[in-house]
Amino acid sequence: MSQVQQIYAQLREMVLSLDLGPGERLTERWLETRFAGSRTPIRAALIRLEAEELVRRDGRNWMVAPIDLGEIAALAEFREPLETTAVRLACTRATDSDLDTVAALLDSCRSDAPREAWHEAGTDFHVELARLSGNPFLLKAVRGVMTRLARARWLEVLTEASREQAWTEHRCILAFIRQRLPNAAAREAAAHVQATRDRLLQSLDQDRRGLRARGFAVVGQRLIEPDLVGPGLVGPGLVGQDLAGQDLVGQAGA
Repeated sequence: MSQVQQIYAQLREMVLSLDLGPGERLTERWLETRFAGSRTPIRAALIRLEAEELVRRDGRNWMVAPIDLGEIAALAEFREPLETTAVRLACTRATDSDLDTVAALLDSCRSDAPREAWHEAGTDFHVELARLSGNPFLLKAVRGVMTRLARARWLEVLTEASREQAWTEHRCILAFIRQRLPNAAAREAAAHVQATRDRLLQSLDQDRRGLRARGFAVVGQRLIEPDLVGPGLVGPGLVGQDLAGQDLVGQAGA
């Protein structure tokens, strides 16, 4: 691995894990000292992170991109059709062995597991379902979305209650895939994306002052619009129709 790749990988992990807080300013001189590298590989690594919108230029220096509430809402809109399509395809393309692997991933997190393990397993769950769709473009898009949400998602694993709620929703999605019920799996995936969006936005909005006290920059407004329900996709508590015209009643995380 080249020096640029090493610096990029380490710096990226520091940003995603909040070791470097949103809005934190970065000087090239500090980075040169921290990573024992010269200005050229440091700048190359920063440019790669800038392309991922994890850092941005701040005059002659750099800063970690702030957490944007509006971006979280927009990502949910983008993520929902991706994940509902992925689970529909997984219903027909994933083998029982594939699904056993996903179940083992969820089972790997016990109540005493560190937050890092829950965070990683939650990300891997969504990426693996996208992989089981058999569509490389869906996989790439879902992986990108989960990367963009990585910093905010630390709040989802902050408390035991929030972790258990997310895992209940994960297991429900997986159960419908096992039963080869694409409409039900898609419905639950949509409900999970919406519930995650609401949990993250509420936590960030309520704790904005506390986050700023820690030096974390949170920008944007918390705007949650009414659920948009497509054919066969039903949000929590809503009534819709599947592709065959049958009535479906949404269930929140059941």
